[in-house]
Amino acid sequence: MITIKTHKQIGHKPSFYIIPLILFFSACSSNLNQPETRVEEVVDVIHGIEFPDPYRWLEKQYSSETRNWIDRQNNYAEKVVGKSAFRDQIEKRMKQLSLETYNPNSSPPRSAGDYQYFTFRPAGKELPIIFRRPMPTDSLLLGSPIDPTLEYEVVLDPHGKSPKNTLRYSIVDFSDNGDKMIYSQRDGGEDELRIKIRDLNNNSDLPDSLPRSLYGTISFSKKDNGSLYYVKRSREIGPRVMRHKLGTDINDDELIFGEGYGPECFMSVIQADSGRYLIFSINHGWARSELHFQDLETGTKIQTIADNLDARFYTRIHNNTLFIRTNYGADKNRLMSVNLKTPGIKNWQEVISETEHVMENFTFIDEKIYVTYIVNASNQIKVYNNKGKYLDNIAIPSHSSASIRSAQDGYAYLTISSLTNPVTIYKINLDTKKRQTWYKTNSSWDPEGIIVKQIWRNSKDGTKAPMWVMHHKDIKLNGNNPTWLTGYGGFYAGRKPRFNTAAALWVELGGVYSVATLRGGSEFGESWHRDGMLLNKQNVFDDFISAAEWLIENKYTDTKHLGIQGTSNGGLLVGAAMTQRPELFRAVLCGYPDVDILRFPWYTNNSNIPAMREYGSSKILEQFEAIRKYSPYQNVKQNVAYPAVMLMTGDMDTRVPPLAGRKMTAILQASSSSGYPIILRYTPKSGHAAGRGISFTRRIADIAMEFTFMAQQLELGN
Repeated sequence: MITIKTHKQIGHKPSFYIIPLILFFSACSSNLNQPETRVEEVVDVIHGIEFPDPYRWLEKQYSSETRNWIDRQNNYAEKVVGKSAFRDQIEKRMKQLSLETYNPNSSPPRSAGDYQYFTFRPAGKELPIIFRRPMPTDSLLLGSPIDPTLEYEVVLDPHGKSPKNTLRYSIVDFSDNGDKMIYSQRDGGEDELRIKIRDLNNNSDLPDSLPRSLYGTISFSKKDNGSLYYVKRSREIGPRVMRHKLGTDINDDELIFGEGYGPECFMSVIQADSGRYLIFSINHGWARSELHFQDLETGTKIQTIADNLDARFYTRIHNNTLFIRTNYGADKNRLMSVNLKTPGIKNWQEVISETEHVMENFTFIDEKIYVTYIVNASNQIKVYNNKGKYLDNIAIPSHSSASIRSAQDGYAYLTISSLTNPVTIYKINLDTKKRQTWYKTNSSWDPEGIIVKQIWRNSKDGTKAPMWVMHHKDIKLNGNNPTWLTGYGGFYAGRKPRFNTAAALWVELGGVYSVATLRGGSEFGESWHRDGMLLNKQNVFDDFISAAEWLIENKYTDTKHLGIQGTSNGGLLVGAAMTQRPELFRAVLCGYPDVDILRFPWYTNNSNIPAMREYGSSKILEQFEAIRKYSPYQNVKQNVAYPAVMLMTGDMDTRVPPLAGRKMTAILQASSSSGYPIILRYTPKSGHAAGRGISFTRRIADIAMEFTFMAQQLELGN
């Protein structure tokens, strides 16, 4: 039984069960300078248990009262962090490092017609611009890097198209003859997109467009240039594969696939054999998927490839053969193949079997299969022939992340990054194995003297988990080093060592930076993932807390100098760690956080409904019992000495409801007895997508403010 009892405000006679809470929230503020927040009487009754929600009114995002509250919180946050020479220096150095390590070659140019198209942010600009250059006539120049100092022809420039430079354009697809381009428009950090089609011959948009909505894959039909396939998502009815014919009303678009699927699913469609086959992939969260296909030439109905299996499938098509990376019968994944004419699972053939390490990705280069593995949270790359016989390794430095993609015939691009080294891209001669530096950032960051080590610690239940620790070689293990600990732990997302400007600057100033590997990710296979989801979510928090305890026990830091940081699911992580072990931490950065998991199923303004496949739903009794024990908002206790906390969110986060961050701020401000500041930095146009969806200058300013807050609380540089 789930009911909600609502009373308008504190001025009304409160019911008996809310009196103690209201008296506390009205009288307990430990910092008289922080904004006051009105309390109202709202109680949810879920499975017979009452949960007061005194800040329910803050869920009304655009009410005048909420907007006034946000303004007061932003003003208070600025007063707490303050203007200072240190903050100015941090922002200046952060901008310098970000500009120096920016990689305009993070993805290869897209060839279409007589041009190559690409997107990057030139120096002095706030947003990425879509450019093109003529197709090189020399095949050896097809892969020349994008040089940000050169001038290229502008295709689409978003500057000046929005008041605060928050509109972004992204390339989606090209027609086969290269005369048309599908591109997306995103406003701020929202997940929603608008889809446009541009005539590249006259550089103008066609009348056809798809309205602001949630979209999955979008591509031109390979059978003709006159139609496109797209996946439209909805919070009400789930994803659908549609076909739009250019020049027709979008209301007449044809439903191809998806009827009956709910909003907790993701969906994609790919084409094979010049558009003859459509392959439909449906992901039920991050642990299970299904595959279907349709042969458009024979006109047969949609047929099932794999369904009703507790496994996940990732597909690529090569030479009209379907290749599937799957954990079906292989916890750490294996590679299967099947002929597109008979793709049922009974016809699958194993190409590369499961190993002791996780198969993360695979690609075809010159008829060989290049497989990227995760080995103790770093990457290794192995080479196989097209029958699955092992041939060779691609040498990767230790403690690095890596990826590989095809260049022109006989060559490949190898991208490598680590905690101490920004991205470097090598061009490899696949016959001689010789590599040359193809693109490297020219950074003033100096890794000389910086130590990176991977340690292993035991979690609460004895599970061994690694952690990266980075610091200068001259620090002393005296137990009081300012230490920044971060993690994620969810959604099968692996955290591998990559360069991060904030981490580099923290260590540059004498701090310790650490990244905890946590259950819920992909680092050690599907069992590792499932050990950190649904009823096992507490394992993730235990893993993180054990990382903090290890840093203290081994004299890297102490509770007065340990700060934690997480965003999104990582925001839930640090929110849970802070409410379960408040005495362990001195400061918390909690960004765009899932911190009200108990009420998550009732939120209708977010696109992250599939996340319930990972977190569970409090509508289900068994899952409710797990959720209520860790959901941070409901587990904030009265008169507890919480650490200093900075929460960050914004209106345009349509994935994780920003209302959760607002309410968490209010309840922490009313509850904490430590006297440490609890602040909210609220950037209206920011959100989950597109690097928060704000201009480069604003993003640097926001990150510098977060960094300064952490440095102040942990006494970095003192």
